[in-house]
Amino acid sequence: MTLTHADVLEKELGDEAETVAIGGVIAAEIVRRYQGDALVFLHGQLGAGKTTLVRGVLEALGYSGTVKSPTYTLLEPYALSGQDAFHFDLYRVSDPEELGLVGFDEILDGPGIKLIEWPQRALSWLPEPDVEVKLEVVAPAVTGETSKRRVRVTFLN
Repeated sequence: MTLTHADVLEKELGDEAETVAIGGVIAAEIVRRYQGDALVFLHGQLGAGKTTLVRGVLEALGYSGTVKSPTYTLLEPYALSGQDAFHFDLYRVSDPEELGLVGFDEILDGPGIKLIEWPQRALSWLPEPDVEVKLEVVAPAVTGETSKRRVRVTFLN
């Protein structure tokens, strides 16, 4: 799926593979619209599929290793062919100013794709995003099935 002139993409996601696939669509749009240099905010409750979507973005950009949530490390960097990607998880951040003290501002100001889970924990510190992704669980999993999700992707700049 390639977006042409759309600024918003909305889709129902039935399983993990669809979440990974939409990450690939987002990656292609980031390369096309922003030449691979974008700030992406990922919103959604615990278990909504944010890290799975990040895996889809990274795989579409050529990464083949394990993608894990940086909940405890706050940041996982990825060296991709021709560019860098940075996966942040701000769930445990209590004071956004501490991010500047550990050098995250240099990463945000530099080139590459910056994917930030739980950006609402540091909105006073973060610049405006290029892309906002909202994931929502619309039907919880029942025995033998996966939960149904909805994604809304907005390309802002």
